Amino acid sequence: MFAKVLIANRGEIACRIIRTARRLGIGTVAVYSDADRKALHVRRADEACRIGPAEAKASYLDIESILAAAKETRADAVHPGYGFLAENAAFAEAAARAGLVFVGPGPQAIRDLGSKSRAKAIMEKAGVPTVPGYHGMAQDDATFASEAKRIGFPVLVKATAGGGGRGMRVVAAPAELAQALASARREAEAAFADPTLLLEKYLSRPRHVEVQVFADAFGNLVHLFERDCSLQRRHQKIVEEAPAPGLSPQLRRRLGETAVAGCRAVGYRNAGTVEFLLDEDGSFYFMEMNTRLQVEHPVTEMITGQDLVEWQFRVAAGERLPLDQSDLAIKGHAIEARLYAEDPARDDLPQAGRLVRLVMPTEGKDVRVESGVSEGDEIGVHYDPMIAKIAVWGEDRLGAIHRLQESLEAVRIGGVVTNRDLLAAIARHPAFVAGKVDTGFIARHRAALVPAPSRAPDPVLALACLAVLLDRADSRRDEARRAADRHSPWHRTDGWRLNGVGAQTIRLRDDLGELSVTVRFQGGGYVLDLPQGPVRVAGGRTPAGEISADIDGNQVTAFALHDGGEIAVFGLGPTWRFRLADPFLAAATEDAPAGSLIAPMPGKIAAVNAGAGDTVRRGQVLVVLEAMKMEHALAASADGRIEAIHVRRGAQVAEGDLLVSFASDGKESSEG
Repeated sequence: MFAKVLIANRGEIACRIIRTARRLGIGTVAVYSDADRKALHVRRADEACRIGPAEAKASYLDIESILAAAKETRADAVHPGYGFLAENAAFAEAAARAGLVFVGPGPQAIRDLGSKSRAKAIMEKAGVPTVPGYHGMAQDDATFASEAKRIGFPVLVKATAGGGGRGMRVVAAPAELAQALASARREAEAAFADPTLLLEKYLSRPRHVEVQVFADAFGNLVHLFERDCSLQRRHQKIVEEAPAPGLSPQLRRRLGETAVAGCRAVGYRNAGTVEFLLDEDGSFYFMEMNTRLQVEHPVTEMITGQDLVEWQFRVAAGERLPLDQSDLAIKGHAIEARLYAEDPARDDLPQAGRLVRLVMPTEGKDVRVESGVSEGDEIGVHYDPMIAKIAVWGEDRLGAIHRLQESLEAVRIGGVVTNRDLLAAIARHPAFVAGKVDTGFIARHRAALVPAPSRAPDPVLALACLAVLLDRADSRRDEARRAADRHSPWHRTDGWRLNGVGAQTIRLRDDLGELSVTVRFQGGGYVLDLPQGPVRVAGGRTPAGEISADIDGNQVTAFALHDGGEIAVFGLGPTWRFRLADPFLAAATEDAPAGSLIAPMPGKIAAVNAGAGDTVRRGQVLVVLEAMKMEHALAASADGRIEAIHVRRGAQVAEGDLLVSFASDGKESSEG
């Protein structure tokens, strides 16, 4: 076994690899960019080396810097994790030349199967059914247009390298193709340093089912059953489960045997995942193969009782597979939910910010939490905004679903908007509980999964106000302790006033507008004038940070987090978020120019598609913003005429920056 392994990755997968390496007695080396200097994976590793600035191309995708770190720390193996260089044949070759063992397949297998185009050709030759499409060498727009017409719309544009939904676009009509190709190329180049694309026929209601395979250098090759990864947004998985629900034993066996046969045809070694599209009639088609460990590998580990990272290390060290196919069996059911900093109500727009509060479910034999961040860390704009993966196990699928529901209910995150409520809604949805899943599930049920904004009920408003009042009282006490006259009545926190009972107004803002709440101090508590009438409230914070409150005689305990003017209430249904209204800020906003395109998040301008004086139509993409490894198309929300473009390609922008302004006779525009 290896003495020391360098992990050429970051975040939760680096932490995951460290955990197994430590159990096996293998020393670990973390690498980090300037943005990750204080990251969790850096803190957990035995050693750590800086490899460059925040931009992935200059750090986590820089082969020379990573190999230099391996040489400096005298590592004898390198584990690529997933993403970044995990499916880069040149990296595997360079590692071998540097005398390092690459914990993964050989360079030729990565080259053959890591390219979606080449992989399809190989699988077709091996008799594996494939989705109709085009995966040729010609990459000009005219060829793609001709091939798309032959295949028939809708088609799926995909990057031949990498995964995770990057460089992937659904194209419904010929007029959309050119823009989709340009955007997919840019995104693929940024994420994988390879802009090569392919086309596939877009199936309307398929399931995404993948098979975990493993092979050693002695010709032994097994599958560890399948996972269903159909629940996706932006073509990226957010809920995965194993085994796939509703498969007959015969179909399950055919999927496993087909995956093994395809891998055997190329002499595969180490961990891999063969991905299929499963049609409604039971037909399945090879889609791609990931020559690495998958994000969702925990669900396979939970139903088989195996540590796949340990298997990777042992195979890379020249050992045989720990088990034969006959030794492997499915036990129970496992589901994984990916928790992201993103806003489902704004088309799943990634979010950046500090995790001022991070509470995860308690881990145990049936609940597993994998994360690369801790409370106080920043979710930045340079990398994927994943916060954690929550994986659960049950004796059967319903047991796993109940455990997932409980685990998601325990999540408390303050500082950034997350998809927790979306995941919780999925776990409760009758169609999901019944196993009726496909890749269009979230889009089809979106109205139920992401309901329209509504006014918070009075108990939630009461807790939000109480959080503000308690923090103000704490601030007064701190001032009193620092003051020369600690006994001054002006430092009292009970609402004392010189000429009578004190009162104040708390102005809360949510998606429906502003709400003013009058607060009167009374008998050690407060009376709040809420929409449904006056409510008496008293309470305080528990040692765990929750608020324990008496609301008109009813005892309520929940998290109500107040930080920097942002308020989040957890534990009373969905997450409720408010902002303390600032009258000065509101006045400034009213003076802002009408009809402007504003940056919805920090990032880099990838493209500017219009100029001053242009007349534009509603829905026309004006600016493309690159952030969190994804492109975000910002479009005009109405017809109008551009007055000025305030950014250029390559410029860094902050959230709220003015990008495009419109002439006074133009109609309003906003991000799309």
